[in-house]
Amino acid sequence: MAEDSPRKAVLIGVGMVARTHVAACADAVGVALHGIQARSRDRAEALAGKAAALTGHPVKVYDSLDSVAADPDVDFAIVLTPPDARADIIRPLAEGGKHILLEKPMGRNAAEAREVVEICRSAGVMLGVVFQHRMREASRKAAQLISSSDLGMLGLVEIAVPWWRDQGYYDEPGRGTYARDGGGVLISQAIHTIDLALSLAGPVRSVRAMAATTRFHEMEAEDFVTAGLTFANGAVGSLVASTASFPGEAETITLHFDKATLRLGSGQLHLHRRDGQRAVFGLVGGTGGGADPMAFTHEWHQGVIEDFAAALSEGRAPAISGEDALPAHDLIDAIITSARSGGVTELTE
Repeated sequence: MAEDSPRKAVLIGVGMVARTHVAACADAVGVALHGIQARSRDRAEALAGKAAALTGHPVKVYDSLDSVAADPDVDFAIVLTPPDARADIIRPLAEGGKHILLEKPMGRNAAEAREVVEICRSAGVMLGVVFQHRMREASRKAAQLISSSDLGMLGLVEIAVPWWRDQGYYDEPGRGTYARDGGGVLISQAIHTIDLALSLAGPVRSVRAMAATTRFHEMEAEDFVTAGLTFANGAVGSLVASTASFPGEAETITLHFDKATLRLGSGQLHLHRRDGQRAVFGLVGGTGGGADPMAFTHEWHQGVIEDFAAALSEGRAPAISGEDALPAHDLIDAIITSARSGGVTELTE
């Protein structure tokens, strides 16, 4: 393959987020959307037609995962399916030499997430995860400021996801169930914010939590969680996540250091230094926290996809690897364990 040839991707799945990925691939540098595969050929063909109109080139429809795996023109697959059958979907693709870019979550729990990591490692293919909140300008600036070490020690972390979903959202078969999704608000919505918070604040060592289903939803899993956190670096913190908080607001991460406070919310970073200096980075944007879960830009997904394609060409790890995504799964498992037991759950290193 010529160095300047775009990396060819195939979408696996045509669910809610598929159109976002089509738009992201259409605008991505170094990427070409080569095809689509889904259980419903009719839906795949409909999306392929829209994708062709957007990209300006034909988009192939595949009949099976095996046909994707056997196509030598395909460089990587973007897997968008629900998490209940991830290993069965990823294994034939990985064994066929296709690199995997995976929508969150990697699995319904941490054990399934580790199975996916091991499948890709054994097959010798790259695994990336679509935690697109890390690609925001504000998130990148926060990481840069923290790595500069001039903020002092971290003392307090506040994580809030006050989102709203109406009952119609949970009326879709399987949504908010343990069998298909692996849980409720934590694994399906808050995982993005949890991942970003952990990437900035470091790992959590212990959790005391409560989880519940409010009167606003009929669903199997939780739509409200609150947890106290103790971090490995000695900081303490809180997490509150909900899809019962009408009308829904943007998620926030607030990090209190010795010399400054960083607050991420609505696509912006607010820096408040103890000496009085203030600064704002990034642009305000939708995050999907209200009634429309798709009310956000595709540019962050585009950033993940472009980085993954570049990582393949450059022989390096992607910005968010499968290993990088495991701490979020571990913390979610620990929160649910603590909520069920009523006690403190320790996370192992």
